[in-house]
Amino acid sequence: MDNFGYKVELFLKDFIDAGGYRKVIAGLGNTLSIAVVGLIIGILIGTIIAAVRVFPKYKLMPRILNGICSLYVEFFRGTPMVVQLLLSYYVLLPLLGVRGADSVVVAMVVFGLNSGAYISEIMRGGILSVDPGQMEGGRAMGLSFGTTMMKIVIPQAIKNILPTLGNEFITLIKETSIVSFIAALDLYKAFNDIGTNNYEFIVPYLVMAVIYILLVLIISIGVRLMERSLRKGDRSM
Repeated sequence: MDNFGYKVELFLKDFIDAGGYRKVIAGLGNTLSIAVVGLIIGILIGTIIAAVRVFPKYKLMPRILNGICSLYVEFFRGTPMVVQLLLSYYVLLPLLGVRGADSVVVAMVVFGLNSGAYISEIMRGGILSVDPGQMEGGRAMGLSFGTTMMKIVIPQAIKNILPTLGNEFITLIKETSIVSFIAALDLYKAFNDIGTNNYEFIVPYLVMAVIYILLVLIISIGVRLMERSLRKGDRSM
């Protein structure tokens, strides 16, 4: 117990007296930024891909686009996120002549591209869960396929997949712990640096775990509140 108290004392010294809390705050901000921006990019890309994949394949162009989207999804679902980060930062960007890119921005883009592949399948399932009569009704009113999809079908699909989107956001939050591979400061790296100062990692890692758990709990509560609000809106209509 005394030994653990000593470890706590060392942690507090590095965290407060040495200003480690500043790095933790910055790391937490980057963690949230990467996850939030990644989710937004993922929703945009995933919605477009899902719409393409459910579009009728009567003509050549929809088939070509569907093939491209399928390759995109298979690549990002078939390779680990850390490999995608390393390829993007250390291989692709240098080949394009880009030097000194902001690692946090690169992480946002890669997380968004990766999330888009997963959300496309989530969104496609949500679209297919919507009553086909909704699409038929929109087309009967003279709306195009795209307009009907964006204004009628997709809003209903999002209601159906909201819990799954919440899970995707939680996954992104947790996966940000790998961005240190491209020298980005996140929550994990901030606490790891504190532990490295005196080679005592037990307390920093325990505190880090508690923060991750609190983030997940807050997101879960937020998603449940959004679901409850949407259900109330459906009942009032």
